[in-house]
Formats: sequence, structure tokens, C-alpha cells
Amino acid sequence: MLSTPTAESAPASPLERLPDFDLTDKGCPRRARTQLDLTLLAIEAINLKGTHDILSLADRLGFGAIVPNRVTLWRIRNTNPLRRFSRRRPMSLEEAKVLTAIACHITRRMNVVIRQLLAEAIKLRAKGRPYDDSPHLAHYLERFRAHFRSRMNARRAAIALYDTNDKLDALAIELLGKLLFCTGTAGLQRFWASLFNGEIS
Repeated sequence: MLSTPTAESAPASPLERLPDFDLTDKGCPRRARTQLDLTLLAIEAINLKGTHDILSLADRLGFGAIVPNRVTLWRIRNTNPLRRFSRRRPMSLEEAKVLTAIACHITRRMNVVIRQLLAEAIKLRAKGRPYDDSPHLAHYLERFRAHFRSRMNARRAAIALYDTNDKLDALAIELLGKLLFCTGTAGLQRFWASLFNGEIS
């Protein structure tokens, strides 16, 4: 039997720290849905147990009713309109808050790894050397490209922009910066606000 999470190991309700926004009947804006999914995609490219950890953390933080299993997580993430099997169902504010909280908790755990990967990318780019010179960075980029191409709809104009490895690598490294943003002071609230920047008046 699972033990009841303590206040130290799992905040009772991290969602209370996230402000509500007035949404239409279409739910969260397109940008918020897309950015959340890409953020989780980057996490999965770093962490081989990414999906397992997302579900485990959902249960530990008390979000099991919202994200009880892989199928539900898949359905929520497929509200990203760029997905190969995108669904027209809206992403609710509560679902977005849960994915935001989970993403920030996981990135805080991976803070050191994220910093190392980003530092390697910056160093190699400054020296004009290929990212393959760093085995760990190359592994992350390879996994990200594979995830992206298998899950996104190549017929979408926004996806067609990433038609080369170099363009996908640039996106993957940009997402490392966003992951690092999640780990900073008030990272949860700042990341949440960034998802709706320019979308909510």
C-alpha cells in the first residue's frame, strides 16, 4: 500500500500557487498545449524513464484522478495540434496545471544534468564544433529527434519547418533552456505564466 505523501516529500496542492485564467470552451490556448507537450518530450529525451516518472509523480502529488494512466496522459498530450494523432478535445486548465507542476518537479530533479547538457551545447557552438563531440549531448539530441519525428505530424506547416537534424537540434537545445527556466526561483509560477504569455488579456 502506498504511504500518504508528507508535506516535505509532496506539497499538498502545488496547483494552488498557479493563477487561473479565463478560457474559452476550447480550453487552453494552442501555444500552451504545444509548449507543455514539447517540454515533456524534452524531459523524456533526457530521462529514459520519463513517462514512468511522470505517472509516478502524478500519483505521488495527488494528481492520480487527473492523470491515472498512460492512456489518459496520451490523450491529454494529444491536444497538442501538432501531434500525429492530435485530438480536438480541449485541454482543461486543471490538466495544464498538473502537467506544469509535474514538469517542474522532474526538471528540478534533473537540474545538474540539464545544466551540463546546456553548457556542453554552448561550449561546442562557440568553438564551431559538432554536437556529436559530446556523447551525452549527442544522445539527448538523437532521442529528441526520434521522439519528435515519431509523434509529430509531418504534414503540419509548423512541423515541416524542422526538416533537418540541425533544425531539430536547435529546438532541442532551446528546450533545455526552458527546462532550466523551470528549475529557478519561482520556476513553477514563471513557467506557468510563460505558457499564456500574449494569449490571455
